[in-house]
Amino acid sequence: KAHAQSAASMLRLRVKVLATEIGRVRFSWKVQDLVVSADMGDREKDDAPVRTVFAFDGDRSLFSLKNTLMSELSHSLTGEPMPYAVLMYVWSKTRPIGTVIHSPRTDRIRKIVIESGSQHLNEWRVYERDLKADFETAFHEPAGNLVGIGIMTDTDNTQSTVQSHYGPLTIS
Repeated sequence: KAHAQSAASMLRLRVKVLATEIGRVRFSWKVQDLVVSADMGDREKDDAPVRTVFAFDGDRSLFSLKNTLMSELSHSLTGEPMPYAVLMYVWSKTRPIGTVIHSPRTDRIRKIVIESGSQHLNEWRVYERDLKADFETAFHEPAGNLVGIGIMTDTDNTQSTVQSHYGPLTIS
């Protein structure tokens, strides 16, 4: 269960899955309410009731100057560099399923909408995705090694409150 009140709730796990071994992912979630004023493409409204997050390694020499500086800032604040790329599966209030949303903060984060609207609120929703294929669709490049997995519920930008539930997450 994750609860966010004008904040972000996140749980993450470092992993090491070689790019050649990345296959399908299966996960589930139950959302009670949508973040009313959220828009994940708008920097000031970039909130979501659920996000399933996958961090990848890659060739950092390809980073733009902006991303290099962001990675250095991340390293100084957290002790870790920013991942090369982050792919998130999200539930959007309005954007159609299948939409790839580019983060308004960095082009190294992409979000794929896999649920939209309020039709399935308060229902457990189970998803199975081809993680490598989704990465290639979102980034137009091959996936690197998988280095992190996380779940996130956030309302810090919209100053709202939301509660969601997450089920098991497996990679095969």
